[in-house]
Amino acid sequence: MLVKAAAGGGGRGMKVAHSAAELPAALSTARAEAKAAFGDDAVYLEKYLEKPRHIEIQVIADSHGKVLHLGERDCSLQRRHQKVWEEAPSPALNIGARSEIGKVVTDALSKLGYLGVGTVEFLYENGHFYFIEMNTRLQVEHPVTELITGLDLVREQIRIADGCPLEISQNDIGIAGHAIECRINAENAFTFQPSPGRISDFHAPGGLGVRMDSAAYAGYRIPPYYDSLVGKLIVHGRSRNECLMRLRRALDELVVGGIDTTIPLFQEMIKQSDILDGEYDIHWLERYLAHRATGR
Repeated sequence: MLVKAAAGGGGRGMKVAHSAAELPAALSTARAEAKAAFGDDAVYLEKYLEKPRHIEIQVIADSHGKVLHLGERDCSLQRRHQKVWEEAPSPALNIGARSEIGKVVTDALSKLGYLGVGTVEFLYENGHFYFIEMNTRLQVEHPVTELITGLDLVREQIRIADGCPLEISQNDIGIAGHAIECRINAENAFTFQPSPGRISDFHAPGGLGVRMDSAAYAGYRIPPYYDSLVGKLIVHGRSRNECLMRLRRALDELVVGGIDTTIPLFQEMIKQSDILDGEYDIHWLERYLAHRATGR
């Protein structure tokens, strides 16, 4: 069983009980963490999946009754339940599975009368989807959806807030190519120790299919008070293989000097056969880091 905080997320207040004997301790620890993090010690239980993928569906809904899904993102590469690499479409889903879960999500949000952009998140294992939560906002990883659909989600969000109807239908939404996003954080690439400080050098990669979303520049000082995200490197290609090759080049071109960043981690990840083959689950990165640290 998985014990989860009812009032929050991000992996805080979440513990696994592998047997009935472990459940009391998991409940006690999760409730204490939930109280400290969210001011509420309420928890709930759900089935624990051994090797799932994290699949999320991007949705958009206007005030005129139209709800659309924009395909899925695979966010399975995580550390301590925090996403570090996101891609779309998922290497694990086919057209049939995508259409099926997309219809389930849009039907549900139509009944709820949802308005705006949002993401419905699932764990996916053995062909089955298990609902996690819904994020009723624009997410960090939304650019990969923008690149494969050609839609500007920020623009659409503003238009919806102004009462404008969506100008497209579900049949107009296609998936063109493949996109991957890497979250470049101000942390040591392998210990994840925070690395605030002054950026001495900054060079963003460019070229066809390469996008860098960042407010950083040479001379900018990373403060210690906020999220460690320095920027998002997003790459698009006609195929997943082309996207991976383009990402490898872009990572080699990206320069952020004066502080530690997670760039070296991604440069290692993109050489691993599991990543290249799309054969990974939500535990892959932590297994890789543990093996790297111990050699076992």
